[in-house]
Amino acid sequence: MKRYLATIILPVLLLSFSCKQKTVVTKEQGPQFNNQLTAEEKAGGVMTPELMWKFGRLGVIALSPDGSTILYTVTDIDLQTEAKRTNIFRVPASGGDPVQLTTEGGNSPQWFDNGKSIAYVDKDGNLAVMDPEGKVKQTVTGLKEFEAFNIAPTDNHIYFTRRVKLDQTANEKYNLPKAHVRIITDLMYRHWNYWSDYSYSHVFAASFNGKSVSDEKDIMSGQRFESPMSPYFDEGEISWSPDGKFIAYTSKRLTGKEDAKSTNSDIYLYNITSGKEINISEGNQGYDRYPVFSPDGSKIAYQSMERDGYESDLDRLFVFDIKTGVRTWVTKGWTYDVESINWADNQTLYFACAYLGTVQVFKTNLEGKSVDKVTEGVHDLGSLSIKSGVMIATLTSMSMAPEISKVDMATGDVKQISFINKPIYESIKMGKTEEKYITTKDNQKLQMWVIYPPDFNAAKKYPALLFCEGGPQSALTQFWSYRWNMQMMAAKGYIVYAPNRRGVAGFGQPWKEEISGDYGGKDMQDYLDATDAMAKEPYVDPERMGAVGASYGGYSVFYLAGIHGGRFKAFIAHAGVFDFISEYGATEELWFPDKDYEGPYWDNLKSYKYSPHLRVDSWDTPILIITGANDFRIPYTQAMEAFTAAQLHNVPSKLLFFEDECHWVLKPQNSVIWQHEFFDWLNTYLK
Repeated sequence: MKRYLATIILPVLLLSFSCKQKTVVTKEQGPQFNNQLTAEEKAGGVMTPELMWKFGRLGVIALSPDGSTILYTVTDIDLQTEAKRTNIFRVPASGGDPVQLTTEGGNSPQWFDNGKSIAYVDKDGNLAVMDPEGKVKQTVTGLKEFEAFNIAPTDNHIYFTRRVKLDQTANEKYNLPKAHVRIITDLMYRHWNYWSDYSYSHVFAASFNGKSVSDEKDIMSGQRFESPMSPYFDEGEISWSPDGKFIAYTSKRLTGKEDAKSTNSDIYLYNITSGKEINISEGNQGYDRYPVFSPDGSKIAYQSMERDGYESDLDRLFVFDIKTGVRTWVTKGWTYDVESINWADNQTLYFACAYLGTVQVFKTNLEGKSVDKVTEGVHDLGSLSIKSGVMIATLTSMSMAPEISKVDMATGDVKQISFINKPIYESIKMGKTEEKYITTKDNQKLQMWVIYPPDFNAAKKYPALLFCEGGPQSALTQFWSYRWNMQMMAAKGYIVYAPNRRGVAGFGQPWKEEISGDYGGKDMQDYLDATDAMAKEPYVDPERMGAVGASYGGYSVFYLAGIHGGRFKAFIAHAGVFDFISEYGATEELWFPDKDYEGPYWDNLKSYKYSPHLRVDSWDTPILIITGANDFRIPYTQAMEAFTAAQLHNVPSKLLFFEDECHWVLKPQNSVIWQHEFFDWLNTYLK
């Protein structure tokens, strides 16, 4: 239940970080990395669970300083061995044939030396450099055990991140190395999907000459805080000044109970020569993140939320003037969230924004008198990058996995540059995606996406699925998921409808705010209104409708099971909250229930009336419940409680328990099982 991750999108970051396991591949097994479709897959002509793992997955993209060339990574996955291989490619920003620069593995490419050289992480995890043709490769000496890196624009310095162990384990305290015990005296002892390892992600600055790294310095020495911040460790939270003299980094300098209850992070401006730093967001109580220096280095733009403890507060564009110390809310009056901020020049800023069910590019200037929409289209644009007047962005839709695009900043035209999975798209059919508006019970306009099966026939009657969005304050846009894939559901013969109900981002802050403290209120009525509207469509069979969802969507399914009045014939709930009281006592980010439940259960019981467990006596519809043992956001015991309740109420039910997964199901073979169980359940009760 996190605003920007609970949309169930599966980025490469999560593939490499979350729920890690080492894959051992023998020579006899041999990863195939074969993305060629089988004859059976070509004959089927639609998406299948196994086919999903033949997609090449776009990762890092890097635009050259002159704006002419793009570096990007593609990760291939072998389903049988679960081995992953990531390599680096180069393509002209104007479009053209890509050139593969690495064949044995490479990641995190970055231009330096004015575009004459490329730094990257090689297959062994070492920092390496190569020429733009990928022909001359050399390992950089002097740098070991790092996680992320970035070379200063002046090329003479580098920052990197590394975990620094500062706390003693119980084993060390008692000199008993075989013991397995934790001595816990404060909160935040685990987070999302990992237990504390008694270390902290720190930023280091060092000298760099293109061949070696030297004179490293921990600029956070002794601090029991992290940068980038957990649990995502997003490199965008750190940046260099154009003159290479300053590092701006994000950190939340809170521990234990305060860390669990607060979202108050700040941005620190560190002078690598003097070692002095200032807090440029001091006094603001909410999230401050993602610093970006202006081209002349005089200002820093960043994202800022005002209220402490509210992770879904309005994400505003702020600019800090380094010389005067003045902070300016540039997008004041704009009620949509700002992300992926880029400077076009010293006065003009571009950013991405979830807007009416899509993600588009917008621009403004330092005066902030207007925010202008640059792009149009049924797509999501993200990870913006501007160099020498050229903008590139990732391009995604419900019918296309992420690709690279070039955005004309004058006209807003979007041109697709990469075609990573073109052979797959040429062999399968996608269903039509259509925007639809209905009027809710309280006379609000409710937007939703409707995805039709391939070869849709309006004269037929189809089963239909309500997709319940996670978050709850995430944006339901034109996202692509390798598990909650709309085209996969449509390919199985279902009409899928995904309402942008009360609480989602992309329809203004007031719409988003309506859900806190009202989980079972207007947003649930939105779901029922959307279902009633779809049931009236001549191509929908009202006797074969189901509801599915994860995270807040999983909660939604649990709650709908007690109030749906016979509308649905099957439910699937993944990683959902079943009992507010027990979940509050077992989750880790307490700021979330403190805001959305309006506080702990012993202080304020009003919102707790929306806990699904209170309506389990009305459950009468088959339900599949899914969870992972390493989900610490919504602990797996919530699923166990729901399954026990369903069983004891004689409701047809199944529990799908993944012993090595977290809030998401990320491992290839687990994911295939997830898909097959998902559709077997729906087919049993809706077909």
